[in-house]
Amino acid sequence: QVQLMESGGGLVQAGGSLRLSCAASGSIFRVNTMGWYRQAPGNQRELVADINSGGTTNYADSVKGRFTISRGNAKNTVYLQMNSLKPEDTSVYYCNLRDIYANTWGQGTQVTVSS
Repeated sequence: QVQLMESGGGLVQAGGSLRLSCAASGSIFRVNTMGWYRQAPGNQRELVADINSGGTTNYADSVKGRFTISRGNAKNTVYLQMNSLKPEDTSVYYCNLRDIYANTWGQGTQVTVSS
């Protein structure tokens, strides 16, 4: 069973930066994709960015050029560097790991951007 532990959310002013971290533990298949999704109240959960085990990245248009996703050397950690934050980035951010066996979610971390 895979578990995901997120950290790094918080309150920041518009234009500021935050870095989210997510560490995966348990039985992780070596071929996988890790990513970050977000969900604001009343909205559907949406992809922010993901990265596969080969290093290929994918970003939502709304965050391109501002956010950077990366994986740690151990490959079981994913980071989301968020720069030039906007009030519309306010949301609960969820870490996700999917492989051929499972699709696992973290508990979520709140990011609030004040104007």
